[in-house]
Amino acid sequence: MSEQLLRLSEGDDVAIAHDPILAGATVSLPGDAHQVTIASDIPRGHKVALHDIAAGDLVRKYGHVIGVATAPIRRGEHIHVHNLALPEGASALASGGASTAGLPSLPADLRRTFQGIRRTSGAVATRNYIGVLTTVNCSATVARQVVRRMEDEVAALHPEGVDGVVALTHGTGCGMASRGQGWDVLQRTLSGYAHHPNIGALVVLGLGCEVNAVSGLMRDLGLDEALPHESFTIQDAGGTAAAIAQGEKLVRGMAADLRGTRREEVGVEHLVLGLQCGGSDAWSGLTANPALGVASDLIVAAGGTSVLGETPEVYGAEQMLAERAVRPEVGQALLDRIAWWEDYTASQGTTLDGNPSPGNKEGGITTILEKSLGAVAKGGHSPLHAVCGYAEPIPTPGFVFMDTPGYDPVSVTGMVAGGANLICFTTGRGSVFGSRPVPTVKLATNSSLAMRMAGDIDLDCSAVVEQGVSLEQMGRQVYDLLLDTASGRRSFSEELALGGEEFVPWQLGAVL
Repeated sequence: MSEQLLRLSEGDDVAIAHDPILAGATVSLPGDAHQVTIASDIPRGHKVALHDIAAGDLVRKYGHVIGVATAPIRRGEHIHVHNLALPEGASALASGGASTAGLPSLPADLRRTFQGIRRTSGAVATRNYIGVLTTVNCSATVARQVVRRMEDEVAALHPEGVDGVVALTHGTGCGMASRGQGWDVLQRTLSGYAHHPNIGALVVLGLGCEVNAVSGLMRDLGLDEALPHESFTIQDAGGTAAAIAQGEKLVRGMAADLRGTRREEVGVEHLVLGLQCGGSDAWSGLTANPALGVASDLIVAAGGTSVLGETPEVYGAEQMLAERAVRPEVGQALLDRIAWWEDYTASQGTTLDGNPSPGNKEGGITTILEKSLGAVAKGGHSPLHAVCGYAEPIPTPGFVFMDTPGYDPVSVTGMVAGGANLICFTTGRGSVFGSRPVPTVKLATNSSLAMRMAGDIDLDCSAVVEQGVSLEQMGRQVYDLLLDTASGRRSFSEELALGGEEFVPWQLGAVL
């Protein structure tokens, strides 16, 4: 597009700079006969005032309130953190006005199947991993040593149906209360990974004296006999070196047993897609996020499941989601989680507006309201089927919201524990995220990032703005890429062996 300024919705108080604009330049706004003289240098993606705004006035973008002016702003001035802030009653001011929820009509040529791995339980995997799951931080180093020593050997079996081995380590498991919210979240997360269809075999490793004892965990997991699994403690094995040797032996034997695993054609109804964004910028809400929203709607319409999370990053847009709920109690459940987060952040001496990172702000995002309006676009327009807690089993099929923090590793850990077998991650600033044992597909919001980090980005969505490609066309590209990846095509994050450090359960509760 040739326009220097982009106004996203009629009645917006701001437009965004398509490219950097120098102070003193006179630019035209599409559909407006009047020109705008730029008062100061405007970075790419940042906001420009389209008219004079008084201090205390609400400012709109996307047709919604994104903040309040903290000083008088003249037409043509840069609007950012120096003159825009979160208003009182921010959530109520920004929310509402969602488009009617509904599923798209499926194109006749839309793919309805992918090549998945059927488990005896009936679940379908997108990958076939051996997991080394720790009960406690004390056994993390041994687990990582086992994986480090076996990783290349197991990776060589990829052509024979074994995708890899992953250490699922975490920072807790002892020095914690054996009941309550923190305990429940950890147990749900460990159980979700142990039962995940992408885990074809499992080693559970403990120290031997932790609160989260191996014996108790194995009893509670109730693993299916069809899943090859073993458990032991470092103390019983005879120490670190002996435990590493025992772990190597177990993983090698499991890898041999998994050789020959084959894929078969299965329906899209077996896909559970986790939607994540990180390192967002001004283009996130215009390109990659809504394109992913189109793909999400197609997956749901085809009988699959799509999961939106990052509760702090829908703040101010939650009513738009709640209005799409299939039942009033579903919408209320989402609003209740927002209220919990308001109380939680207040108890920690902060607010939800503390969420936009320095990178977000450098990329043109000023407030959490602005960020949220772009973030919810990942969820398309499907009816909201259910709201579930962190790491709880994801109800299928349909569009679901999971209560997760905005921090990427913690959020995706919850989604995978809930059953997501595919992750799609949008980024405007750049990300090196992975999520083994589940593949992550990364979408770039702008061409500069896509070129600068070409080895990390699976699809550049910038053509929506830069070349006039429709969101529907880009969404189909995303959809096809997701099905290809679910069928075994390795994403860049997998080729780079990313995702071994991103198992991060949400840590709540007392540390004793």
